[in-house]
Amino acid sequence: MLSRVAESVYWMSRLVERAENVARFIGVNLNLSLDLPDRGGEGEQWHPLVVTSGDDAAFSKRYGEATRRNVIRFLALDAENPNSVRSCLATARENARTVRECISEEMWEHLNQFHLMVSEACDARKGEGPVAEPHEFFEKVRQAGQQFLGVTDATMTHGEAWQFCRLGRCIERADKTTRILDVKYYLLLPEPEDVGTPFDSLQWAALLRSAGALQMYRQKHGRITPRDVVDFLVLDLQFPRSVLFCLAQADGALHAITGTPSGTFASPAEQHLGKLHARLAFTRADEIVAGGMHEFLDSTQRQLNQTGKAVYDTFFAPQPG
Repeated sequence: MLSRVAESVYWMSRLVERAENVARFIGVNLNLSLDLPDRGGEGEQWHPLVVTSGDDAAFSKRYGEATRRNVIRFLALDAENPNSVRSCLATARENARTVRECISEEMWEHLNQFHLMVSEACDARKGEGPVAEPHEFFEKVRQAGQQFLGVTDATMTHGEAWQFCRLGRCIERADKTTRILDVKYYLLLPEPEDVGTPFDSLQWAALLRSAGALQMYRQKHGRITPRDVVDFLVLDLQFPRSVLFCLAQADGALHAITGTPSGTFASPAEQHLGKLHARLAFTRADEIVAGGMHEFLDSTQRQLNQTGKAVYDTFFAPQPG
């Protein structure tokens, strides 16, 4: 497969996943804002969302104050923010356009409609549509993202191009699950008197619901505790949004592409991903909590970035000569 085609399908899949996860990410805050007491005003509630997205500097330079309106506009509508929902879908659609011969017609049609739906919503009422009715808008984005995943798996041959789709989606999903979980550290760091209270459990439940994990969590663990939430969202072997599950899927996709036997490596991409996968596979939730959840998540995000860089160097970078 040409590296150009591989890179396009990888980023098409990854950016659709990113758009859906940004919608989930904001959903965390919208759900929690209904229950949070006003402890520091609007800025304290919305600014951490920009910090955990990794785009704090760009936001502060252009918007200044982190009000609800500014943060939603930046993360959802802003065409100059490459990680906004609007920009992600525009770029994903452009990537799909360049490889139409390698993806199914249904995928192309769905992505076109998805892109059109978001563009129209962002242009409606001078761009205030998603700001005025955020729950409805972000729910549509979340549903359309899941539908694209279903269409991809149901209509695309599960060959090399599909494996690149799976690789991109799983790396992106693992990263965003760590960021959704990190919201608890930045936004919801409880007052000492709140730890273990019904209010604390309510916040964890809202976070699980935003990750689409609440019902499956309750089936496995029942009562909500921070230790079990970390175990479920980071280390669960069967939940499809847990970090470890995503890494296992990405590792499988990578070895399917290269043909390298599982458990070995022949490229920096396989080495980076294999190390990260092994690190989590041999970690316990108690160790994460004892060592600091934020520090663990931050380290995992850095290693995911390094893995993404290694994937680029291995498969997409221009070759000398």
